[in-house]
Amino acid sequence: MKQMTAPPRQQRNSGGSNNYRHQVGISGRGRRGSVLLIITAIAFSLFAVRLVDLQVVKGPDLAAAALEQRIKTKSIPAIRGNILDTKGEPLATTVEARDVTADQTLISDPAAVGTALAPILGVDAAVLANRLTGTRRYMYIAKGLSPATWREIEALRLPGIFSEQTQRRLYPGGDLAANVIGFVGADGKGLGGIEYAMQGLLAGKSGTQTYERGAGNRIITTSDITSNHAVQGSNVQLTIDRDIQLVAQRQIARQVVATSSDSGTVIVMDPRSGYILAMATAPTFDSNSAASFDDAVRGNRALSEIYEPGSTSKVMTLAAVVDQGAANAGSAFTIPSGLKRGGKVFHDHDPHGTLHLTLAGIMAKSSNMGTILAAERIGKTKLYDYIKAFGIAEPTGLKFPGESRGRIPDLQDWSPTTFPTVAFGQGLSVNSVQAASVFSTIANDGVRVQPTLMKSIIAPDGTVTPAPAPKTVKVVKASTAKTVRAMLESVVGKGGTAPQAAIPGYRVGGKTGTAQYVDPVCGCYNGGVVASFIGMAPADNPQLVVAVSLVNPKRNGRYGGELGAPVFKRVMTYALQARSIPPTGKTAPRLLLTAG
Repeated sequence: MKQMTAPPRQQRNSGGSNNYRHQVGISGRGRRGSVLLIITAIAFSLFAVRLVDLQVVKGPDLAAAALEQRIKTKSIPAIRGNILDTKGEPLATTVEARDVTADQTLISDPAAVGTALAPILGVDAAVLANRLTGTRRYMYIAKGLSPATWREIEALRLPGIFSEQTQRRLYPGGDLAANVIGFVGADGKGLGGIEYAMQGLLAGKSGTQTYERGAGNRIITTSDITSNHAVQGSNVQLTIDRDIQLVAQRQIARQVVATSSDSGTVIVMDPRSGYILAMATAPTFDSNSAASFDDAVRGNRALSEIYEPGSTSKVMTLAAVVDQGAANAGSAFTIPSGLKRGGKVFHDHDPHGTLHLTLAGIMAKSSNMGTILAAERIGKTKLYDYIKAFGIAEPTGLKFPGESRGRIPDLQDWSPTTFPTVAFGQGLSVNSVQAASVFSTIANDGVRVQPTLMKSIIAPDGTVTPAPAPKTVKVVKASTAKTVRAMLESVVGKGGTAPQAAIPGYRVGGKTGTAQYVDPVCGCYNGGVVASFIGMAPADNPQLVVAVSLVNPKRNGRYGGELGAPVFKRVMTYALQARSIPPTGKTAPRLLLTAG
């Protein structure tokens, strides 16, 4: 019988124990590895889910958000229309310009860049360095530079400095007709004169440009760019003749200085068309640097400031008397040394005894008392109606910003002294254009043509639209106007108050004025005057009217005949030649100035 022998227990146990430990060691490490694998798998799964979420689910939204940060839409300003004179010469135009910008994040040495830019921009280097320091990606450093100035900056190849194309308003004549043209602000919008009044036509319509931007707000040229093109503004052609305007400005500026006047104006007008050929004021300003001048200088005194016309107003009074048939040029009047009306005694500017003057003599000598006596032949109601018909206290029709329409008291408000004072030109007020328009009415056979500054509008495509014809009003008969013109010639002739207005070879008619100056501060007479002269030529076929006024002259005289008439002569002489208006060759009528 075969004996079965069992393996030694100890060996079996010992060998089993070692094997177990070996197995257990391998199994532990495997489990840890499995855990790591599981964790890694889970992480990758989460990453994959996140990636899918970012790329597939949210990807389009995130891409759109990033693109939106890079997309910029900017306004493209329309090229502003030009302002032209009557011959088509530019008084205001638009030229290419550059705005300089900076990306601060690209500038490692702001002080050095500021030092390089300072002499070109005319700005302190430290100020520039401060503006160039920071983390802003886009900011303005300078605006409205000329292309030449930008090329100078560009040649320096400064890091972080860029430019944008823009436009700048330019006034070639500087101060030429500045008070008429006006000026624009930093945003390119009109702030005064025609620039303001015609803003809608001049400005055009802005466009837009949408693009993807990079550093310095520059366009990424490989990106899609969409544009809505701007529509250029229309050109505005004025009736102003730049050559006549220049002479008028120089002459009134010289006389304001010579007489130490507060201010002065000159109006040159075509009485038949109503065209204003010149509207000059002194002092004036340069439209290219309007911000450096006071508001008072930038306004248009010829329309905004009013004054009592004084003796130039006698033209309306005596024209009304003639038109009503109450007197003619030879009608006789006895002028006392003083005339009491409404409890007040009126006198002429120079003391005298009793005078015997004709109506023409009253005009030539500018007699206040004679004018009162003549006006009493038609009464206050008729006088008031004629003054209103001449356009006093009515809009001129120019629709100019800041215009004052003047003033005459309502008839029911007249005191016992209002009628006599209004008759010789005080107690009512006018602006310079209204005063010129009165004489233009007489020059145009009694028909008042509404003054105008606008000749035409020229669309961007070149289409020319003439300005509407000015309104006309029949004020006095043609025969009345002819009589008054002859009387006005006696003012410039021998024995009149304005021989300095005479122009060799031409017949000239006009009227002096020396009215008490109403101080706008106190609303009272302060001893000053407004000296004026308004005249026409050739008197027998008038084609031009020139009106001159000087406010509060303080030296070299005070009367319109000695201060205003010389300016009239110089401006009128040039204007007659510039417009090729020949002398008429006729002889002026000789009217009797004294009666009996």
